[in-house]
Amino acid sequence: MSPEALANLELGLTVMSIGFSSVFVFLIILIAAMNIQTVVINYLNKIFPVAPQGGVAPKAIKASDDAEIAIAIACATLKQNHG
Repeated sequence: MSPEALANLELGLTVMSIGFSSVFVFLIILIAAMNIQTVVINYLNKIFPVAPQGGVAPKAIKASDDAEIAIAIACATLKQNHG
């Protein structure tokens, strides 16, 4: 290989190493920040607990409700299309 090609190869490897290193360091910082955030949020949840909402939980849809849902959809579609 010519000296110019070797210099370009060396430059390319240097740029690649800097890029990989910066991404690796960023990901390490991101993981550390997320872990710190988890600790802080858990601490704040102990100090300021969230009260449960007073709303009614929606009922679970059963397989027997499928026919009623289909009828409701058909009625809504009919009313929308034919006024």
